[in-house]
Amino acid sequence: MDVAGETARLRVLADPTRARILQRMLESPDGRIRVGWMAAELGLRQPTVSHHMRALLDEGLVERTPEGRKAWYSLAPEYADRVGEMLGRQDRPESDDAVIERVARDLSDRYRGIFSKETVERYVHESHDLLAARPGAERYLPSMAARFAADRLDALAHDAAHAASAVPEVLFVCVQNAGRSQMASAILRHLAGSRVHVRTAGSEPAGQLRSSIVTALDEIGVPVAGEYPKPLTDEVVRAADVVITMGCGDACPVYPGRRYLDWELDDPVGKPLSEVRRIRDDIEARVRDLLEELQSDRTLRA
Repeated sequence: MDVAGETARLRVLADPTRARILQRMLESPDGRIRVGWMAAELGLRQPTVSHHMRALLDEGLVERTPEGRKAWYSLAPEYADRVGEMLGRQDRPESDDAVIERVARDLSDRYRGIFSKETVERYVHESHDLLAARPGAERYLPSMAARFAADRLDALAHDAAHAASAVPEVLFVCVQNAGRSQMASAILRHLAGSRVHVRTAGSEPAGQLRSSIVTALDEIGVPVAGEYPKPLTDEVVRAADVVITMGCGDACPVYPGRRYLDWELDDPVGKPLSEVRRIRDDIEARVRDLLEELQSDRTLRA
């Protein structure tokens, strides 16, 4: 599903009356409501409810089922989970700001003795803002910001002790961090396990991984492991021993002591699954060669 299109459709939930209509659909035992009943429930005129229902129908969020002279309305199945999540967020006991403050406190405890509280707080808030700038970013934003901040802090700590580390770091970078780089990182994690530390980033990250990527990896038994698109930041480049770019041009900064490779790969965006499989197989062959090189260089733990 197109993320930008989905986000535009779900903006109708900003209207409180439409949000209440959809909430009643979710609460209905059979998931259906009628306009007349809804008007009485909300204390509104029937034409007003019909107007809002028409807007929901036009966006494809609601389906209409005629039954004699009456019509029932229900949530479109493909949006039921997403609408439920968004309406649930409105009832959350804590705001996003409060949750981010909690994350900053938790990570300050986790990195005590490594980074100052001020440093951790800066990374948490900056990571939240970077992810929030993506299309469709409201989904699981606090938990993703916590993970992104922790990953960046880990990279910062690794860079400080870079010379003493026996585990090589590989960074895969593509444009949206939703296709090629995610396939490469998932395959390398699967093949190398803890012998290699793998990160990914995007020069212009998308809102979420493409379903075709998850499907193509699942077909060869490779898990995605909860990965998500994330912006390219300086500390993950500094932490890397090998930086592999895939169609992102000069977006990646260059630091001495790192090995840089550019893999010319087709972009899987908008391509049929058969083409995604071909790109996946190309990436797998390259990843296996890379892992063999790392092993031959004796950079892996015994």
